[in-house]
Amino acid sequence: MLLKTARCIASLVAVGAMATGALAQSAYPDKPITLVVPYSAGGPTDTVARVVGQAMSDELGQQILVQNVGGAGGTLGSGQVAAAAPDGYTLLIHHIGLASAPTMYPKLNFDPIADFAPIGLVTDAPMAVIARKNLAANTMGELIAAIKADGETMTLAHGGNGGAAHLCGMLLQEATGVQMVTVPYQGTAPAMTDILGGQVDLMCDQTTNTVSQIRNGDVKAYAVTSATRVASLPDVPTTAEAGLPELTVGVWHGLYGPAGMDPQIVQTLDAALKKALANETVIQRLADIGTTPAAQEEATPDALKEKLASQIDLWRPLIQKAGVYAQ
Repeated sequence: MLLKTARCIASLVAVGAMATGALAQSAYPDKPITLVVPYSAGGPTDTVARVVGQAMSDELGQQILVQNVGGAGGTLGSGQVAAAAPDGYTLLIHHIGLASAPTMYPKLNFDPIADFAPIGLVTDAPMAVIARKNLAANTMGELIAAIKADGETMTLAHGGNGGAAHLCGMLLQEATGVQMVTVPYQGTAPAMTDILGGQVDLMCDQTTNTVSQIRNGDVKAYAVTSATRVASLPDVPTTAEAGLPELTVGVWHGLYGPAGMDPQIVQTLDAALKKALANETVIQRLADIGTTPAAQEEATPDALKEKLASQIDLWRPLIQKAGVYAQ
């Protein structure tokens, strides 16, 4: 009788523990979530994070707080998330720079595949080839001619080694066959400041970060790097139309958590991401800055995992050929 009573008590305790665990899990999130942007405030990744993060906050019922942790081409902020507790309260939004990092940074202290739990693709945006507004070239053809004639003295800005602007600039140099004077910055926002001030000549940056300056006439725009023209910049030709089809590159953003996150938490975040990307206000705000939300079938952990792995393989040989590495 005593043994039977003990077994009953043990069973009740086990059931109670399971119920408590289920309740705790169902309560996620029960406090604000930190979304790390591994670049400076005001840049394109920061803009996407704030637009999508606000919509996800509304879906989750908890505030998503954007934290900018710039430096080392996005690897500082990424490393911070990789080392965080996998409880769903520290997330990372990153672009193709995460795919270039394993090759660009030989001493990288995290593995982009093994140390993150992918949640889903967020956006896809083309790049825009822009210049200070008083640069002599007025068309992409004239710019290509100027680069080939005097490109070794032209300055090409980017927002940090391995970032989107850096990779696009590498493709521009590869396509024209000329190595320009590259000028790295701690983020694309300060790089844009110097383009606007005329301190540097060129930059290849996301439309997310260039649409307003192009529309206002603060910079010259030569082409966008997509297969079709961007709706928010209908007068800017594609690189193929402008005579440089080799320069085709898109910038995608993905949402990640630390490896080891509970699958149900990943599912909760993925569901909130999908709803945010289907939100008409989000769609319009992203369109206004020259980018589009990922399709629903791409806003998934499996799609992001596959994208990241394929992009690591894509950028590795280009970076190795250029011999551009960070210490």
